[in-house]
Amino acid sequence: MSVLLQISDAHFGTEQVSVVEALVALSQQQRPDVLVLSGDITQRARACQFRAARALINRLGKTVLAIPGNHDIPLFNIGARLLHPYAQHCEAFGDELEPVHASPELLVLCINTTRWYRHKNGEVSPAQIDRVSKRLASAEPGQLRVVVVHHPVAVLRAIDVQNLLRGHAAALQRWAAAGADLVLGGHIHLPYVIALPDLARPMWAVQAGTAVSSRVRDGVPNSVNLLRWGSDAPAGRCLIERWDYAAASQAFVRTAVNDVQPARTGKPTDAD
Repeated sequence: MSVLLQISDAHFGTEQVSVVEALVALSQQQRPDVLVLSGDITQRARACQFRAARALINRLGKTVLAIPGNHDIPLFNIGARLLHPYAQHCEAFGDELEPVHASPELLVLCINTTRWYRHKNGEVSPAQIDRVSKRLASAEPGQLRVVVVHHPVAVLRAIDVQNLLRGHAAALQRWAAAGADLVLGGHIHLPYVIALPDLARPMWAVQAGTAVSSRVRDGVPNSVNLLRWGSDAPAGRCLIERWDYAAASQAFVRTAVNDVQPARTGKPTDAD
């Protein structure tokens, strides 16, 4: 079995201690194989905020894949934003801004969708689309194929259209043809799972809420996602679990499960 824990929009600097402790307890209980931090790890990209985030990850003690979000680039320090926008992120999580995890059951490909010249919005370049497509096309049959971005590739509400990842339409077409199953994102602090239409094969957008920050949206509680694939999930299916923080019990509780069936017929192609 493979279990992936998605932690997004933690915004360290605005974290809540009780929620952080509940997240540690959840990880110890569920024992995920891989942790994915899908951006906005900090509130203002300060060294102390990255250190606090790294301290949490050290307590979780698992393989971690971390990508920056727009909040993880200095906002007010213009020199740092222009010359070394990812210096603090790399100090905390290593030099690889687009980490990859491959195991017999999982292929996780991370993409840096931030840009120093964009304050809030993200984009994916043709080179990034191509690189991910080629790697997806070489995946093993038993691997769940997961792409991780910060900015959403699909939204539920008109107000969020402005937050869509620039270049997402072309990316989804290529990645679906190459065999992707899921695209994980964050940024808008709203958790949901959407089946993506009009693609070469089934693919889902999996959005995470804010993990531990006080910056919750529209009364939606802090939440994280757990993905299950393999021996403890139904054969050929992926369970996508949403775990919400319950203030009354000071613990994360499972509140929703999406049961999806990735396609495993036909040969993926790296189609242009």
